[in-house]
Amino acid sequence: MEEDLHLEDIDFLKGTCLLVDKPKGWTSFDVVNKIRYRLKHKLGVKKIKVGHAGTLDPMATGLLIICTGKFTKKLTDYQGLTKEYTGSIRIGATTPSYDAETEIDATFPIENITPEAIETAKKQFEGEIEQIPPMFSAIKVNGQPLYKRARKGEKIAIKPRKVTIFDFDIKNINLPNIDFHVKCSKGTYIRSLAHDLGKALGNGAHLTALRRTAVGDFRIEDAWNLEKLIKRLD
Repeated sequence: MEEDLHLEDIDFLKGTCLLVDKPKGWTSFDVVNKIRYRLKHKLGVKKIKVGHAGTLDPMATGLLIICTGKFTKKLTDYQGLTKEYTGSIRIGATTPSYDAETEIDATFPIENITPEAIETAKKQFEGEIEQIPPMFSAIKVNGQPLYKRARKGEKIAIKPRKVTIFDFDIKNINLPNIDFHVKCSKGTYIRSLAHDLGKALGNGAHLTALRRTAVGDFRIEDAWNLEKLIKRLD
């Protein structure tokens, strides 16, 4: 466990890697900024490099890799690792953001949706696929994040990108809710996967819960609880 580490023995300026369990409601940058602030106070320095490998949406929880000092050079390598997630999808309703962050904008009857239909539909998303990221994302077009343009009501043509879904397992079906596990490549939007699954069913869907459980060989079981980490950095 990360929490068994003796933080006083770590040279944060030289660099280290911390595994953090991001709480719901926090942005990935919130976590970085909180840790950076605590480290500057703890070490008595004005500047220290702190960064994260792979953004998690505010609604999502789970594994966030934080690097400090010279270890920030490793962030690109970590970002390229496979990711694993568990979560829930609601069938029968869509939202503009493809998750529960925005209000439902359309509903669909689900009486004709069967477990067999769900299993058949999800097979379309196994292996290398082309995926269109959601409008509510941090991808920049002409220097501006898409989510800012989406909030203004603008619609931008987004180019699809190739991603790989190594595993897409349905763990439980209790309609309208589906619990799942996904192992995927860098750049995969699980929100888009949920939205596209709804379309494949001739219906609608959005993501209602998401937790990142692994990045490469790094596991959520080895991560710091953020509150405990911050207290230890005092």
